[in-house]
Amino acid sequence: MKKSRAVATLVAMFVALIFITFVDLFGIDGKGTGSASEIKLGLDLAGGVSITYQVVGEEEPSATDMSDTISKLQQRVWNYSTEAIVYQEGADRINIEIPGVTDASAILTELGRPGTLYFISQTGSDGQLNYSYSTEVGNYVLTRTIEELEADGSIVLVGTDIKEAQAGSQTDSMGNSQIIVHLVMTEEGKSKFAEATRKAYNGGVNSETIGIYYDGSFISVPRVQGELTDGVAQITGQSTFEEAEKLASTIRIGGLSLELEELHSKVVGAQLGVEAIETSILAAAIGLVIIIVFMIAVYYVSGAASALALALYVAIVVLLLKGFDLTLTLSGIAGIILSIGMAVDANVIIFARIREELVTGKTVKSAMQIGYDKALSAIIDGNITTLIAAAVLYLLGPGNVKGFAQTLALGIVVSMFTALFVTKAIMNALYALGVRHEKWYGVGRERKTIDFLGKKKLYAGISIALIVAGFVVMGVNKATTGDFLNLSLEFKGGTATTVNFNESMTLEEINADVLPGVEEIVGSAVQIQTVQDSSEVIFKSSTLDMDTRDELNQYFVSEFGVDEQLITTETISSTISGEMSRDTVVAILVAIVGMLIYIRFRFSDIRFGISSVVALGHDVLVVLAFYAIAKVSVGNTFIACILTIVGYSINATIVIFDRIRESMAEMTKKDDLKDIVNASITQTLSRSIFTSLTTFVMVAVLYILGVTSIREFALPLMVGIFCGTYSSICLAGALWYVLRQKFPPKVEEE
Repeated sequence: MKKSRAVATLVAMFVALIFITFVDLFGIDGKGTGSASEIKLGLDLAGGVSITYQVVGEEEPSATDMSDTISKLQQRVWNYSTEAIVYQEGADRINIEIPGVTDASAILTELGRPGTLYFISQTGSDGQLNYSYSTEVGNYVLTRTIEELEADGSIVLVGTDIKEAQAGSQTDSMGNSQIIVHLVMTEEGKSKFAEATRKAYNGGVNSETIGIYYDGSFISVPRVQGELTDGVAQITGQSTFEEAEKLASTIRIGGLSLELEELHSKVVGAQLGVEAIETSILAAAIGLVIIIVFMIAVYYVSGAASALALALYVAIVVLLLKGFDLTLTLSGIAGIILSIGMAVDANVIIFARIREELVTGKTVKSAMQIGYDKALSAIIDGNITTLIAAAVLYLLGPGNVKGFAQTLALGIVVSMFTALFVTKAIMNALYALGVRHEKWYGVGRERKTIDFLGKKKLYAGISIALIVAGFVVMGVNKATTGDFLNLSLEFKGGTATTVNFNESMTLEEINADVLPGVEEIVGSAVQIQTVQDSSEVIFKSSTLDMDTRDELNQYFVSEFGVDEQLITTETISSTISGEMSRDTVVAILVAIVGMLIYIRFRFSDIRFGISSVVALGHDVLVVLAFYAIAKVSVGNTFIACILTIVGYSINATIVIFDRIRESMAEMTKKDDLKDIVNASITQTLSRSIFTSLTTFVMVAVLYILGVTSIREFALPLMVGIFCGTYSSICLAGALWYVLRQKFPPKVEEE
């Protein structure tokens, strides 16, 4: 590279960093458009709209109907945000909380009145037209009332006759792809729809339409193209996939088991508050500075190049969070933390390789090229396995998991770009400008091989003891409290106490002055939400008995002069339903299978995949043991924590396995496989320790500065990082070696 090009490269990098950072801070027009301040934040960080529906009717709805309605509503509101939540309040109320929005009226208008979907034939049994196209309103309008349609049989199906409604695509007879809405009827709806389409199609002579009527207007009026007897139909004519998805979503919500009416709506504040955002940003900044100083102190010029690349990485991620219109929550922050760790990891792998080449007498230029080439497979394999997990979690996981998957995938892609291209370009530019002496890069030294495999029984014993201790404590917890873990209200529901104070207070004031007394009475952690333009505060806690409710009410009355008649209490269900929990578990299992297949394909040895998964399972079980022993609250952040550990653990193990694979390719018949494994673990030891240390620092600063909820997330995550490092170094390689000895390959590799 010529000096002029090297200077241009460095200038371009600095200009890009300054420009993107400016956009992040001030927007593209200086008015904040496109800036970080416009990033959507979840309910935990910024609040949103809370809407309470009540079931229409005098009879109390069944638990089955309520559960079915909540599940379908959850699918509907995920169109607004993957972090939206739906839960039961009392016996006949359903509460919806949608983050990142403040206009409750607009949401109510678009959401409509659930449970009022009808499929209406064009003409009734008396031959009278039921609806016609009005040029005045530009849509179909009813010529009869709903009651008259019910009387003459014009309503051929209702929303509950629809089992599934999904947007998709199909190929027509001409081979062209067209966007559709795919409908599947229930068994009862199947026969109704067959009869309705038979009459409407009329043998192809003057075929009619069947209008889909929802919340006072027609949402689609498709023409019947044939008699449909199998309970399956496709609606064509949508110009975009988004339009088809909106129609499918509306049909789904129209198929609710219960009819609902709005009881009230309000704009609620963040559950964690402004302080949580500010401390998280401060913690991230401090952690990033510590990492940059560490990288420069350890890797000299290479570390300085990675510092610039890492700063650019952070700026790009912030820009893309807004660009892709993602909703950022505490789970999303977990994904970003993991991806920052992997960004540092990629650089550490490369720099360690460069130093190894310098030891052998290579020139700096040659060592840089060889180092990047040898590090490439480990970086790609580690990142792709984590990307597989992120993709599966996004496709199969519930809404609160999708946010984590999105930010993780985004961070991984950007981290690979900055590590493999940006850092390399900066290092090449510095070399071209005369920074060529090996002392500026640091020469590695030969390390004495550590006999990790010789202590494999000790390491296995420690792990088994920790896991068994965890199960024992969980058993004790189950016997004494009824739950294996300290489940928060997100998992088991609880009580929502709404208090109308005499004057409005900020979330920070409530945290300081009110919350300690509330938690002392309740005996567990409490979530709080403020209501915009009101002095109301909602306290969500574990389920309270009548005595505790009375004591809590007296606390508000005596300490804050609250009118007891303005205190309301409702029992609320879990926000993480059993179905969502099952979806999460299924998504994780499918992700593990996907990673196992990839590792089998890349390493041509299923033992590598099995060892990786066992090490991953070990880390999850040890962290569960920590949750049980330390009685850390298990809430929304628990899922994010476990997912982060899964991604972190698999990546750390892959790096060691990649070195074993490389060493085996060069081994001779005289080499002992045990020595190869020990040497590979030793050679990657600095990478394992340094990467863990930098990621640990990020989380530790978050723990030190964060509010209570963030600490409950950061503490087990630190345990998981330590555990993932331990299992990768001490267990994974040893397990692979044992499997290799017990189940040797049929044909020995040359």
